[in-house]
Amino acid sequence: MNQSPDGEVKLVTQLDRRWLRLTVIAWALIAAWIVFDRWGAIHWLALSDTDDNMRLMQVRALLAGQGWYDLRQYRMDPPAGFDIHWSRIVDLPIAGLILALKPFVGTAMAERLACGIAPLLPLSVTMGGLAFTVRRLVSPVAWPLALIFLMMCTATMLMFMPERIDHHGWQLASLSLTVAGLADPRRRRGGAIVGLASAFSLSIGLEMLPYAAGAGAIIALRWIWDRTEADRVAVYGITLAGGSALGYALFASYANAVPRCDALTPVWLSVMIEAGALLLILARLDPASRALRLGLAVAAGGVIVTAFALVFPQCLGRPEQVSPELARNWLDNVREAKPIYEHPFRNAFPIAALPVIGIIGALFATWRARATDRFTAWAAVLLFTLFAGGMLLWAARAGPAAQLLAVPGAVALAWVILPWCLGHRSVIVRVFGTVGGFLLVSGSFAGFAIKYLPIDRPTARTKTVNRAGSVCPSIPALAPLDRLPAQTIFTFVDLGPRLITVTHHSAIAGPYHRNGAAILDVQHAFSGSADQFRAIARRHGATLLLTCPNMAESTVYRARHPGGFYDRLARGETPDWLEPIALPRRSPLRLWRIR
Repeated sequence: MNQSPDGEVKLVTQLDRRWLRLTVIAWALIAAWIVFDRWGAIHWLALSDTDDNMRLMQVRALLAGQGWYDLRQYRMDPPAGFDIHWSRIVDLPIAGLILALKPFVGTAMAERLACGIAPLLPLSVTMGGLAFTVRRLVSPVAWPLALIFLMMCTATMLMFMPERIDHHGWQLASLSLTVAGLADPRRRRGGAIVGLASAFSLSIGLEMLPYAAGAGAIIALRWIWDRTEADRVAVYGITLAGGSALGYALFASYANAVPRCDALTPVWLSVMIEAGALLLILARLDPASRALRLGLAVAAGGVIVTAFALVFPQCLGRPEQVSPELARNWLDNVREAKPIYEHPFRNAFPIAALPVIGIIGALFATWRARATDRFTAWAAVLLFTLFAGGMLLWAARAGPAAQLLAVPGAVALAWVILPWCLGHRSVIVRVFGTVGGFLLVSGSFAGFAIKYLPIDRPTARTKTVNRAGSVCPSIPALAPLDRLPAQTIFTFVDLGPRLITVTHHSAIAGPYHRNGAAILDVQHAFSGSADQFRAIARRHGATLLLTCPNMAESTVYRARHPGGFYDRLARGETPDWLEPIALPRRSPLRLWRIR
């Protein structure tokens, strides 16, 4: 039965007026399904990434009484430990969930549930930001399509899955609010949203610093083009500087109180305060001449860059400030830090498809809005989408952000293509055209197509390495280690964070640049001679050696250092000072006592 015109009007009115409430309901239903679908990972505390394991250890330390500003991990390279460059912001919802659930289910299950639920919290903010943006730029009733497209952003949604408790989800939520602020027609509110979202993201970590800088540049360009944007610039400058100062005061650790380059330390705090103050001055001056506004903005940018270069010359290179050897052996080889075009096509294509579509859609929407009051907002979103797509050419880790920012442009395309298909007189176009159009503009066609392309298929060796990487860090594999007294275990860098999370033992190193000296010690120990390994292990107080044959890191030691300690150990040449310790028969691990 066809719906009456009055019924259609009522539905449209409800979608428009109750968009936020309905978005929250949609989030709750989606979150409930994800928890159900991923219950196995929650039950087994499957924190597959090293950062997620270290985040849980940071939360545990906080709940055990470690100081608010003390972010040192004392079970990594004990007894001194090493500093983590993160802040406590992301710890708070995880810790809050654990405390709330602990009286009902006990500590262990409370941790599992908290790690399952916490990543879904920023998803609600992300959905709200995208819905707001699409309502303003496409149609008041187009926001459900934005939520559907977000669910198909595979790289983005991985950051919100249960057990993905590190900071990426919250920074993507900040990015969603940033684009919402750029699209907001209410200038002061939009400027405040962008400024606070940028400050919040920077207080978590510097991963989104390029996007924060890009958003600030876009706001300045809007003012240069249209001087009525002065209020947006002024409020943005105030909230960026004030929010960054507040974030630093509340969350910067003791280790970040010195001028380091890898976090919101006095280095970047001074930059944000300087940038905010200069933007406020520019907005107050607000000359009538567009050329003069451009000149003042360029001069302000020059002042910021010059001051940074003169005062903090140590930060002109890579922010991690690692040694050339560590950069060569480790940091330069991190897969997600490589450009998207250096990744296998099978991996790169599904990530890059939607950003390309989003750029096309944003271009199309900006052109269509050229004579309307939405032009400047669409132009801002277009610039941001182009910037995010360009970031993929720098590092594949930009994929989640690029997909997220592509959604408004993709919805703009869908809002034209899908109604045309649905209204076509041909039933073939109405059915197959609509389905095909949806698959195309949502980018989901890439995931389907890649399954049937006979390229870049995983080799048997790759499958073996992947299996070892998933089985060795599992709780069933590591749990038998707790039968031994707590001690320091010498193991792979990538296994260290997981080891200290699921056992009572300590490790030497984790893949964190402030742990650089210990990382090099592990690398030298496994790649050098047996005597060198023994000396390094003794210096770190390690009494056990744990390995996982075929784990990715082990293949590096064997391939690059044939005849080294690990290569010989893997071939069965065991020094007499290593005593084998029996593990369960099917254990993927190998354990020795270092005498």
